[in-house]
Amino acid sequence: MTTHAPIIAPSILSADFARLGEEVRAIDEAGADWIHVDVMDGHFVPNLTIGPLVVSALRPTTRKFMDCHLMIESPERYVEAFADAGADGITVHAEACPHLHRNLQQIASLRHHGGGSVSVGVSLNPHTPVESIFSVLDLCDLVLLMTVNPGFGGQAFIPQVRAKIRALRQEIVARGLSTRIQVDGGVSEINVHEVAADGADNYVAGSAVFKNKRHPGDYAGAIAAIRANAAAAYT
Repeated sequence: MTTHAPIIAPSILSADFARLGEEVRAIDEAGADWIHVDVMDGHFVPNLTIGPLVVSALRPTTRKFMDCHLMIESPERYVEAFADAGADGITVHAEACPHLHRNLQQIASLRHHGGGSVSVGVSLNPHTPVESIFSVLDLCDLVLLMTVNPGFGGQAFIPQVRAKIRALRQEIVARGLSTRIQVDGGVSEINVHEVAADGADNYVAGSAVFKNKRHPGDYAGAIAAIRANAAAAYT
């Protein structure tokens, strides 16, 4: 069980791209803690989204933590560009990094727009054993566990990942680390209490915020519901 307060990080992958700046301002005002930016290259995952220029364009629209999830090949070629564009945190995939230790050190050496160090994250696809990143866990501010196969929004949550959340939280606690566990994919107010009880404390929500049928157009209501249901699992 985590002692961290829940962080809600709406993914702009589900936003209206024709109004992206307005959408970011809207979720900021609605109570989002972080802004989650899904970066896809059409190679590592079967989709193509946005790059550093879009992050740079969005940076003036919010002062919230800009959380950039790089689902791309050879991320070491681009992390500096994302930091320069305004990313506060950069997460790379272990599967895309044959020299993961070096890649994480590279991120840690960067500075974000406020002058501090860029937060270091590593992500694992659903099939990748969580033990594969234990050797670099001390370098990570955040571990992102994909709860869908990455590439597209709106997919169903994969429940088998819950065991990975529990194993990772146990390892973090055993080492006395403060590493956050982020979950991304199919997370909503309906199931967030489950992953919160498993030990997650950072929740990426795309469709559950931008396309929520219980709270249509009410981003604040959707975010508040996710937060409340996550927090309830902590008690």
